[in-house]
Amino acid sequence: MSVIWHDVECGGYAQDLSLWRSLAADRGDPVLDVGAGTGRIALDLARHGHEVVALDHDPVLVAELVRRAGGLSVTAITADARDFDLGRQFALCIVPMQTIQLLGGAAGRRAFLDCARRHLQPGGLLAVAIAPELELFEVVDGGLTPLPDIREVDGVVYSSLPTAVRADREGFLLERRRERISASGSRSVEQDVIRLDRLSAGELESEARDVGLEPAGRAVVEATDDYVGSEVVLVRA
Repeated sequence: MSVIWHDVECGGYAQDLSLWRSLAADRGDPVLDVGAGTGRIALDLARHGHEVVALDHDPVLVAELVRRAGGLSVTAITADARDFDLGRQFALCIVPMQTIQLLGGAAGRRAFLDCARRHLQPGGLLAVAIAPELELFEVVDGGLTPLPDIREVDGVVYSSLPTAVRADREGFLLERRRERISASGSRSVEQDVIRLDRLSAGELESEARDVGLEPAGRAVVEATDDYVGSEVVLVRA
């Protein structure tokens, strides 16, 4: 089920692909994709001729990525972004879609950054997408609601509706209502909540310096009607 929900909520996003393609073309191979999921970016880069290692902590997503990769030059690995040792170095490491804000605060980010530094070639580039701020909202009865993400798989309709974005001192809570409607019309509903740590580009650059990485600029992925924009922090080994 994690594969379906991942595809429903993330699989249709393409706004950032041109940035990752540009960085990969500029930096060369191999490329490490952290938080790869079912391969949205890893497979795209491989189709453009790059050698990609895709890392994710969810073995179910990784297994699906392997299935989808076919004969493409993609190696998929199940590992925690805060603790991995791949035995090789990379010209480029990318961390898309606010993955770094899921690592449990500064200690988790430092552990990842230290791993990333050890896996970068001399002069290699780390590119990390963050959302420093999110627009807060809450769906109330009778009020306007965002459009849900919807996908039909084998006659079953999966719908994921954003219901709130809340803020606290540590970060943001993203709430969704997931509905599954079978071909016979039976319905199941569950709530899903994700926490994003609060993080600015300046904070991330400072944390990167602490492990021996140097700031190398920033880029922007513009928001779409369905997805928030990202600020992409670039640091160099």
